[in-house]
Amino acid sequence: MSDLTRILERVPQGDPKAAEELLPLVYEELRKLAAIRMACCG
Repeated sequence: MSDLTRILERVPQGDPKAAEELLPLVYEELRKLAAIRMACCG
């Protein structure tokens, strides 16, 4: 199970730290996708 999945499972349980942990993971993934997009279609 990935870190992302573990964090997402904690959200409905009301874990206030889940959002803090989720944001950097999502941001990094978006940066990777943007880099790929810019490299191919820049």
